[in-house]
Amino acid sequence: MNPAKTHHPVFEFERVLELVPARVFAFGSSDSKERAMAVAYSGGLDSSVLLSLAHAWTAKKGWRLFAFHIHHGLSEKADNWLVHCRKTCEQLAVPFDFRKVSVNREEGEGIEAIARRERYAALTDLCRQYGVSLLLTAHHEDDQAETVMMQLMRGAGVAGLSGMDVLGTIPGEADEAAPQLLRPLLSVPRRALENWAHENSLVWVEDDSNLDARYARNAIRQKVAPVLAGFFPGFESRIARSARHMQSASRLLNVLAEMDWDSCRDGDALDIIRMSALGEDRFDNLFRFWLGAHGVRMPSTAWLKQARTQLLDARADAQIRLELEGAAIRRYQRHLLFQAPEKVQVADTVAEIPLPPFVWRGEPRMEMSAFGGAFLFEPAPEGVNAQWLRTQTLTPGVYAGSAMLKVSANRPARSLKAHSQTLRIPAWERQRLPLLYAGETLLFAAGIGTAVACTGSGESCIRIDWVFA
Repeated sequence: MNPAKTHHPVFEFERVLELVPARVFAFGSSDSKERAMAVAYSGGLDSSVLLSLAHAWTAKKGWRLFAFHIHHGLSEKADNWLVHCRKTCEQLAVPFDFRKVSVNREEGEGIEAIARRERYAALTDLCRQYGVSLLLTAHHEDDQAETVMMQLMRGAGVAGLSGMDVLGTIPGEADEAAPQLLRPLLSVPRRALENWAHENSLVWVEDDSNLDARYARNAIRQKVAPVLAGFFPGFESRIARSARHMQSASRLLNVLAEMDWDSCRDGDALDIIRMSALGEDRFDNLFRFWLGAHGVRMPSTAWLKQARTQLLDARADAQIRLELEGAAIRRYQRHLLFQAPEKVQVADTVAEIPLPPFVWRGEPRMEMSAFGGAFLFEPAPEGVNAQWLRTQTLTPGVYAGSAMLKVSANRPARSLKAHSQTLRIPAWERQRLPLLYAGETLLFAAGIGTAVACTGSGESCIRIDWVFA
């Protein structure tokens, strides 16, 4: 392949767009809304080139094109940039919309990180509003090199040194139905974009903040890159190539993690004993994969090492709880379990909430917000007699390990603690599973069952169950 061609914006843009997976555009659909793309348009040189290329391509292919602008309000020129973007889109007859976002300088993150997060959230909302399934950004080869160098300075691993993908998900967006993010110019040097913009007489705005070396990316661009270019001309292309090697390695690590997940999983939990047999590197790789599957950002190497030590060295009966982004990673017996932030909150506060009694009047569902779920009452061949149930005062209760419950005619009554241990219900999960009393009688324990003395068979039976919201 001709190297000059691979750096040409038009050639590279069209090459990448032709390779976009069919699932993004739903090619067989007759719904024109599904054949739509949007450009994240700041008005700067890079996104101006992208908009021009996308405008020509969509006109040729018959796709719908939108341009979305995010107004951060960080520059006194921001209003002028918005006017410029709107006017350019009017001249191209490209539908245009924008969002204003606020950047809270008091937050712990840097301004760059906060602005990036708010920008992508706003762009996602705009895509959903207009039925856009593909969002294009103007990241180029120089951006990729800067990203990899920043990750290198942070001591990142394989995933971080992979840089940006050509096609992927919008950062911070875990919804599978969210728009896809495409960077069709990722292999094009910025100088090629600049040359093409001049050749085609494009007009763009200049963001003065790009010259502020107080920001890490700008410092690399203004101070580090020129020095590197003096010793290693074209270093950006080589760093970008290294990023692609890292992406390949990252994919292989994910394949290995999936294999280890299959061998170490026990339901939704991980078997810590089987994990320990993998060795430290594969343990860490599987642990990161597992956390990522739950939508948690990758922890630091120090946190991961400390977590591994605590989880592996703990006694079999220890109640290990590790905190991470509001979630809890817990060990119960030989199992590693993930507790989402909302479940952590319910488990920690449910005992403090009053639980008033109620009378069942035939409702199929009784909400119990204190526990984050509902009791279900469903007709069944076997269960509690419906007429008897209507006459009872039913009172929700909090887990009590010493409470006795007999759920099988062939087995004696056992404490709820003994039932929970047999069923491998962790101690912290038991607090989230409500009890239901009929008068003074323990009628039902969520996750365990119904008192056998209160059940029978017939046409008027009700099966009691529990479901989390």
